[in-house]
Amino acid sequence: MRIAIIGHLTRDIADDGYTIGGAVSYSGLTARRLGADVTVLTRAHPNDVRVLEDEGIQVFNLPTDVYTTFLNVYYKEIRTQQILSVAGPIMAADAPDEVYDADVLLLAPVAQEVDPAIVQHARNKLAATPQGWMREWDGRGRVFAIPWYSAGRILPYLDSIIFSDLDLIGDMSILPTIIDTVPLVAITKAAKGCVLYHRGQRCRVHTRPAREVDATGAGDTFAAAFLVEIMSGKSPVEAAYFANVTASLSIEGAGLSGIPYRHQVETYLQAHPTP
Repeated sequence: MRIAIIGHLTRDIADDGYTIGGAVSYSGLTARRLGADVTVLTRAHPNDVRVLEDEGIQVFNLPTDVYTTFLNVYYKEIRTQQILSVAGPIMAADAPDEVYDADVLLLAPVAQEVDPAIVQHARNKLAATPQGWMREWDGRGRVFAIPWYSAGRILPYLDSIIFSDLDLIGDMSILPTIIDTVPLVAITKAAKGCVLYHRGQRCRVHTRPAREVDATGAGDTFAAAFLVEIMSGKSPVEAAYFANVTASLSIEGAGLSGIPYRHQVETYLQAHPTP
């Protein structure tokens, strides 16, 4: 299976400099460690993309002199963000055929950077983690939630969508439209697992208890694991449980280092099968 992911690889400020972040990093590395062939389209510093390339991920890195940089602060599962700089957008014309030809194309914006017109060019399955279309920032870089203004251009094209319940605080009224429009919807709820809507039918899927070290990227890890399993033929419930377990393992380590390999997830599933 080949998955392509579009979005900015980011720099996340840390005490000793910065770590590599962004949905493409967490989703890309997760999909790769679960056995998928992965292609990423991004704008980032050439040195930063080596983190993905060293794992066998193909990266198309568009030119940029500015790198999308975040400062993330967590308190009781609530994240406060400040965006310090933003690279340029990724337009439909920027994507090579290898991206559009993937078995599943995942649109994973973090800062309004993914061109909605890309949805018209996907040749196979199309998915999105839309949080980056549902945030804006003020002159000091403080990030806040906004309505998803481009939703009408994107939702009709999607086969699946994955987001956190917190992503919709800018406009909760859009949820019924999402459920009615997209065939497969997964809403992550941290330690409470996730809720699925499959062609309008609702199902809650629990997760594995975790000893949280770093929750950054958990939703993106879930998204990649969920899509990999769906594309391998698993049912939505089986895929969601697998993804819940994968995300719960990922937060027990710091940053990208916590993302598990398939054998680690399957070892847990052998002892705790899908309910």
